[in-house]
Amino acid sequence: MSESKTQIADVLIDRIEIKGRDLVSDLIGHYTYTEMIFFLLRNRFPTPAQTRVLDAALVTLMEHGLTPSALIARLAAHSVPADVQVAMSAGLLTVGSVFAGTMEDCAKLLKQGIDSGEDAELYCDRIVLGYRDRKLAVPGFGHPIHKPDDPRTPRLLSIARDCGLAGDYVNLLLVLSRAVDRIYQRHITINATGIIGALLLEIGFEPSIMRGLAVISRAGGLLAHVQEEQQTNSVRTLRQAARKSMPYVSPVDAPSDN
Repeated sequence: MSESKTQIADVLIDRIEIKGRDLVSDLIGHYTYTEMIFFLLRNRFPTPAQTRVLDAALVTLMEHGLTPSALIARLAAHSVPADVQVAMSAGLLTVGSVFAGTMEDCAKLLKQGIDSGEDAELYCDRIVLGYRDRKLAVPGFGHPIHKPDDPRTPRLLSIARDCGLAGDYVNLLLVLSRAVDRIYQRHITINATGIIGALLLEIGFEPSIMRGLAVISRAGGLLAHVQEEQQTNSVRTLRQAARKSMPYVSPVDAPSDN
C-alpha cells in the first residue's frame, strides 16, 4: 500500500473535510474566498490585516484591459464558444514572466536580500548594476503605460502601512527603488507586481507560488472578457484590425536582404 498521503481534503459519505475543518459546519458562511485561499496555502486562517492585504493584491491583478491574456481568451471564446473553461484556460496560460506573474522574480530578489543579511544599500546597488550591465529590466520596475508612476503601487503601499505590514521586505523594495533611479539616472516606477511581491512575502507566501495567486486573480477578469465576447462577438473587430495593421506581403515582392 502506498505511503503517499494528502492533508488537504477528504470526501466522506456524510461530510467533506478540508484540513481538519468540516466544510459545511465550519467553513461555508464563516470564511471568505480570500481567507480560504490563505488557509489552504498557509495551514491557518489569516489575521484581518493579512486578509486585507491578500484581498487587495487579488483585486489589483484581476483586470487590466485588453492584455494578451484577455485577447487570447476572447479569441478562444470565439473559436470554442460552448466551453467557457477553454477560453479562460487559454488566457491564463499567458500569466508569466512578462504579464501579471512577474511578482515572483521581484520577491526572490527581496527574499535573497533579507536572508543574506547584507547591507541593504550595498545589496541593492549590486543587484541593479548587474541587471543594467546585462541590459535587463529589474523585476518589479517599469511599466509600458503607467508613467511616471504606476497608480496601483502607492495605494497598495498605503494599505500595507495601515495594516502594519510594511516590514523588512517593503522597506528593501523602497531601497531598491532608490537604487534603480540613481543608477539608471531616471525615475522608473515600482509596478504593481513589484509591490505585490513584497506584500505577499510580508504575509508569509513563498515566491514559488506567487504566480499561482496571479492566476487565481486573473481568472475572474477573464471570465468577464469571455462573457462580453459572448454578448458582442468583438473578435470580428480584432480580426479586421489585424488584417489592416498587418497586410500580407508576398515574399516574391518583398525587398531582398542582399
